Amino acid sequence: MILYALTIVVSAFLLFQVQPVIAKIILPWFGGSAAVWTTCLLFFQMVLLLGYLYSHAVIRYLKPRAQMLLHASLLVASVVVLPIYPNVSWKPVGAAEPTMQILGLLAVSVGLPYFLLSTTGPLLQAWYARRFKGAMPYRLYALSNAGSMFALLSYPVLFEPAFNTHQQSAMWSWGFGVFVVLGAFTAFKSNQATAAMLPRREGEANVAPEAAVVPPSAKTYWMWLLLPAVASVLLLAITNHLSQNVAAIPFLWVLPLAIYLFSFILCFEGEGWYRRNPYLQLLAVALGSMAYALNEILDKNMDLALPVLGTVHIPAVSITVLLFSMGLFTCCMVCHGELARLKPDPKYLTHFYLMMSAGGALGGLLVGLLAPHFLNALYEMPASLALCAFLVSYVLRQDKELKWIRRWPGVVVSGVLTLALAGFVGWQIRQMVSGSRVLVRNFYGGLKVRDSGDKGSLQETRTLTHGTINHGEEYLHIARRDWPTTYYGPNTGIGLAIREKQKAGAVRIGVIGLGTGTTAAYGRLGDYIRYYEINPLVLELAKKEFFFLADCKGKLDVAMGDARLTLEQELKDGHPQNFDVLAVDAFSSDSIPVHLLTKEAMDLYFRHLQPDGILAVHISNRYLNLQPVLEGEVHATQKIARVVDTEDDETVDVFGATWVLITSPATGFKGEIPSNSEPLDSKQTVRLWTDDYSNLFKILK
Repeated sequence: MILYALTIVVSAFLLFQVQPVIAKIILPWFGGSAAVWTTCLLFFQMVLLLGYLYSHAVIRYLKPRAQMLLHASLLVASVVVLPIYPNVSWKPVGAAEPTMQILGLLAVSVGLPYFLLSTTGPLLQAWYARRFKGAMPYRLYALSNAGSMFALLSYPVLFEPAFNTHQQSAMWSWGFGVFVVLGAFTAFKSNQATAAMLPRREGEANVAPEAAVVPPSAKTYWMWLLLPAVASVLLLAITNHLSQNVAAIPFLWVLPLAIYLFSFILCFEGEGWYRRNPYLQLLAVALGSMAYALNEILDKNMDLALPVLGTVHIPAVSITVLLFSMGLFTCCMVCHGELARLKPDPKYLTHFYLMMSAGGALGGLLVGLLAPHFLNALYEMPASLALCAFLVSYVLRQDKELKWIRRWPGVVVSGVLTLALAGFVGWQIRQMVSGSRVLVRNFYGGLKVRDSGDKGSLQETRTLTHGTINHGEEYLHIARRDWPTTYYGPNTGIGLAIREKQKAGAVRIGVIGLGTGTTAAYGRLGDYIRYYEINPLVLELAKKEFFFLADCKGKLDVAMGDARLTLEQELKDGHPQNFDVLAVDAFSSDSIPVHLLTKEAMDLYFRHLQPDGILAVHISNRYLNLQPVLEGEVHATQKIARVVDTEDDETVDVFGATWVLITSPATGFKGEIPSNSEPLDSKQTVRLWTDDYSNLFKILK
């Protein structure tokens, strides 16, 4: 038992530890988008399905000795791909849709090791059940999920803060080597134990024949598929919802996955912790609460009076994350709890795991691959709530022991609640669509264009939003159409930097992050403005729905693709841009592409700037304090910096914003900048961010 348990725990830890490790490595290569994590989850779910399919086929069609030889051979062969750090040749070129490239990268880098790790649970449980007749292996499954959860929770707390990505990759690769030894030894011992089971000798008592096992019905197979599929859809949909509407940070990737795994642990541990009472009542509350909060992102803080602690102030982001986390936990407990109630005799163990993994993969395909390409908004989040209600109601009605829901009062109550939720969700989807001029979506998320204000008035505006994040706003009246608005007003950091440089004549301006192209409002005859944008839909909307680019008086270019990779390629081609001002604003509000804020990125920016050029970095953020990050890089690159912090000015549609202006100490800051800014002096100190190391946990507000 100990050998099986140790091998399964090690494999489960590595299985889920590699997910944040590899995602963190490749995240900068694909624009820092939260969709990179969703695509990684899709890949891991698909490979998990292949691993379970392999386990099922091996157990069913191969003899014990052949099973051992095949599996041990694959384990040894997998060592060839180590270490798992991807080759830089996988970095994308241009702005092509990157989903298939990410899947290919993962297949080459971690495909075979991950495949073999995914086979360990069902394969070793089947060997255990064969070796110890009558033993139930499901506790090993709960143990596997415990190892997986420890891997997820330990990564942001223990591994990410202490080790860079190359060190993490090397440590994981060594750990996988240990697993190969354990796995091969376990396979050998299992085969040896099977071979030792000699035929009964003459004179020994007859052994009672095994009782006949009733095979699962077709309905049971469908429930094995659909229950984990709905839980998987909820996992990915809630992860997307939190990442795009609260903050696109890795902590909100790991948290839902840890909750998802925790529900597996509770439901499959021994007799299980799932009880229909009170979880079914909690499910009704959870689905209703999440449905209500979908289009009502909580923006009000809460003061909670506690007996011992007194009044505790709870930020709005905490309320939002807590609500959806508790809702996900309740839904997963019900889905996985009902799934655990349907677990079969060990004879059908691999059938069960195969269908369960197929359900998880189906959910990943729906949210990670199909939804971004065939839906124009995040409909999967509200739809998944209604789907969960319908499925749970159906599953309960199939249980012959649960008589109350099969009688007319139970049918009426469950039917009314389910239909009410479906109706409310349908109304929300309609509200999501109504009032929008344009609603589009791709790998990088959903974009909405809407108009507000009285038509034809001076106050009429057009806004571009990504989730709930404002990506630019423009007055539609001809008298105000070219006013710089939102975060780019004349007295903001970027406004001061551009106006100061324009005093000396024509300027060259670079902007990382197009949005609506608001900075083009500063362009004069003779000026040159070059944008760097990764999302082709943003460029399409900026040209068709807004006027900043069309009305710009200077020359204007847009380079498509990740800004960091494009700037690096321009240097390789011998074309430094010699900007007077370079603005880094690819992370409006909360989404932080870390690779644009490292020391190497800072060095790259100044190679594209004039000797007296100004780097302007927009750091307005509700959840992360980016000042200590920039302060460390300013010192490391021997530059000087000033912070320009401005307040809202509703009369000209300018938002409060924080910009950090950085330049060479040889030239310093001139004009209005010194009098309208403060020195960059953060009270917090963090480890220098590089391409190999960053840690968002340390700068959470």
